[in-house]
Amino acid sequence: MPQLPDVEIMTIGDELLYGQVIDTNSAFMGQELAKIGLRVRQISSVSDRADEIVAALDQARQRAQVVLITGGLGPTKDDLTKHVLARYFGSELVLHEPTLAHVEDIFRRFKRPMLDVNRQQALVPANCEVVFNAVGTAPGMWFEDQGTVFVSMPGVPHEMKYLMTEGVLPRLQQRFQVKPIEHIVVQTVGLGESFLAEQIADWEAALPANFKLAYLPYLGGVRLRLTGSDDGQPHLRQRMEALLPELRTRLGEHLFAEGEIKLEEAVGQLLLARGLTLGTAESCTGGLLAHKITSIPGSSAYFRGSIVAYHNDIKTRELGVLPATLAAFGAVSEETVREMAEGARIRLGTDVALATSGIAGPDGGTPDKPVGTICIAYADARGTVSRKFTFNRGRQLNVEYTVTMALNLLRQNLPATE
Repeated sequence: MPQLPDVEIMTIGDELLYGQVIDTNSAFMGQELAKIGLRVRQISSVSDRADEIVAALDQARQRAQVVLITGGLGPTKDDLTKHVLARYFGSELVLHEPTLAHVEDIFRRFKRPMLDVNRQQALVPANCEVVFNAVGTAPGMWFEDQGTVFVSMPGVPHEMKYLMTEGVLPRLQQRFQVKPIEHIVVQTVGLGESFLAEQIADWEAALPANFKLAYLPYLGGVRLRLTGSDDGQPHLRQRMEALLPELRTRLGEHLFAEGEIKLEEAVGQLLLARGLTLGTAESCTGGLLAHKITSIPGSSAYFRGSIVAYHNDIKTRELGVLPATLAAFGAVSEETVREMAEGARIRLGTDVALATSGIAGPDGGTPDKPVGTICIAYADARGTVSRKFTFNRGRQLNVEYTVTMALNLLRQNLPATE
């Protein structure tokens, strides 16, 4: 098997450097390349300047054997990529008739006049191989020069994804005889990366040489990705799966799912399986908990609604929190959040309910309750459970962490199926 190439991703556009557009293309390409066993060595962003694009191309070919380029293929004057590539590879632009017919068909179907700048989308360097773009007007371009593959694609995400999936990835697999690698993802919550690593250290140390474990932390949890590369032996995935029972035992209650699944989706599946309905009462999270829950398709089958009780008056009037409780313990307390959860379950008519309250910051803290103090509660017919945390990493992260901890509290306390 030939040596696999290193890959570099190059994104072109001032809007990326100014922070006006977030580069999601590189993340998608990196994920898809990893699935077929190709390694991304570097990701770089370049401005819309011809000299800087040329310098970046010269540098990239020193590091990688495959250079994937996105951006700068539009019809406006600041879109330089195609012209720069033609000069860089010593070619001229020629009309690609199949692309022109495709562009004309698009404008005909949308009943829009076709301008000369649109016609120019069908111009490509004479020495490139065109990668057909069925979902847009700018074709992809494949070059091979002095042992390096250069592929230029539009920066529009849905067009780039189409070209990568339908044209570029299959050809890279064929060109370099790539054998796909296998990934298994295990999702955990409630245990930090260092504690998790210590808990499974000997399990990880015993992995075969062609198996690698990656720790991918997120707020409140860690994704574990086990990657197996081909070693010439059969049944690669089955050998990987045979290692999971021991890992499940080590992770215990911290493991909430296997595969690319979010915590809110895993919780939704549990609610559906057990035929339970859910409502929320939110203070510091301001509706984000309900948003996370309802971001999952089909959540209407188990989620009934939310009461955002940001002010204490709403806590008492809409959720039945006792004024005496607020006076004695304050809005950010386990006592208050328990009454919020119990009130939400009754008023929303649900089987279970979650409640959140906290001091998100940046101000509002006290010596007894510093910024980042959060309280969450879970209530069902059996009773109410509450937790208190102190976690201060800025207002937005405090709120997001509260949501994660609330969903995990729900997961841990749902009644079992009868």
